[in-house]
Amino acid sequence: MPANKILLEQIDQFKAEKREFKVSFSISGIFIEQCERWNSDLLDSFKQLANSQCVEFLDQTYYHSLASLYDPDWSEFIEQVEMHRQLMSDVFCYTPKIFENTECLYSNNIAKRAEELGFEAIVTEGTERILGWRSPNFVYKAKDASIKVLLRNYRLSDDVGFRFASPQWDQWPLSADKYAAWLARIPEPIIVIFLDYETFGEHYWPESGILEFLRWLPIEVAKLDNLLWSTPSEVIHRHMPVDEIDVPPDRTISWADSERDTGAWLGNPQQSFSFNIVKDLGPLIREINNEKLLETWRYLQTSDHFYYMYMKGGESGVVHDTFNPYGNPTVAFVTYIGILSDFQTRCQLEMKKPEFKYKRLLRRLPQERGFKFFYKFACPTGLTACSLEEFHSILKKISAESIVFHMYRGDFERWLLQVVGDETLAARTAKLSKEKMRGESLRNDLLEIIDERIKELRKLGSDS
Repeated sequence: MPANKILLEQIDQFKAEKREFKVSFSISGIFIEQCERWNSDLLDSFKQLANSQCVEFLDQTYYHSLASLYDPDWSEFIEQVEMHRQLMSDVFCYTPKIFENTECLYSNNIAKRAEELGFEAIVTEGTERILGWRSPNFVYKAKDASIKVLLRNYRLSDDVGFRFASPQWDQWPLSADKYAAWLARIPEPIIVIFLDYETFGEHYWPESGILEFLRWLPIEVAKLDNLLWSTPSEVIHRHMPVDEIDVPPDRTISWADSERDTGAWLGNPQQSFSFNIVKDLGPLIREINNEKLLETWRYLQTSDHFYYMYMKGGESGVVHDTFNPYGNPTVAFVTYIGILSDFQTRCQLEMKKPEFKYKRLLRRLPQERGFKFFYKFACPTGLTACSLEEFHSILKKISAESIVFHMYRGDFERWLLQVVGDETLAARTAKLSKEKMRGESLRNDLLEIIDERIKELRKLGSDS
């Protein structure tokens, strides 16, 4: 709240002086949930920032999850990103154009997915491991994609985020005018300063001077002719990419620790063991089709759980321990596994309930097992149904040509029987007379029996 207040004051003051001070935020869906539940005033403060027109919100995974590291068909990752995008629209009346994956996790595949989801740029870490001799202070593009890449200047970001209050640092104490002078000496066109917002008042208490640093930094920057505050969207429209960033999936980078890889969450057996259990629960959760269990499973994906299990020690270990509410990684692991085991048992009990077999037929299937509609052989429509509800919805609008094509081949019947597992609906579909397979008549017959079956399954599921 104090940091938000300072930012709002500076934005208003700069506007009064016909100047602009701009910032950006990447905040998770679960953070907004906590605001709505326990501190609506804080959420109102972020809404004020959004209304200032000087703040850009980035998109990320709703549950601040590691879905991009395990999701074979990207369906969970995509669903969480879309959930977050919708939340930003609902809460802030803003649709993000820039993506920042959980913990700045980045690979060529992640960039490609972000581009397919319509994002113009992605923010990640400007580590030497991917840059080599090049500077992070330019706009780049992803390999085999058009999406632009903004790279965090980790040295300047960490000067504030990790070294600000360290008397052992040869640049301590860090003042706003000194930091602004460092920025002004950089010859390249952009500098991405990106750090945990908790830096301002939590990681460093107000007594450290961190809030005064935040208050004075825009003022000191404004004194220098060659510096200008910009949002990520403004930057990528102002500057063209100078080169390509190539990060194969097996070399995924992040902004964590000195290694800047996935080791902060998956670097030891305890982390990998926990992560694999969560990952393997995915298909089961989808089968059960229970919204509350799905939500709980997603909470268990949040990156922080695995971060607390870090055991390497050293400088990175000190940072992990500082933020670890359990005190040490062993307690974090034991606590998490206990909760995870309980959750697994709840899922297994759910599967034994009589209504499960009916609810299962209404489940959402993975994308690769959905029904793909074709107009005719080798002519895809681009539409895929991943549940009975989606199947019904697509049948309403798909061309009659496509419906007749699939009916004559028996495609609908096979998918309903072999993939969805609904013998009853498959049999009812098969009984439709081929003599009546004439466009709209066939569509109406199909819609009627599918709609009837969906209502039937819902009733059986609730009555059992």
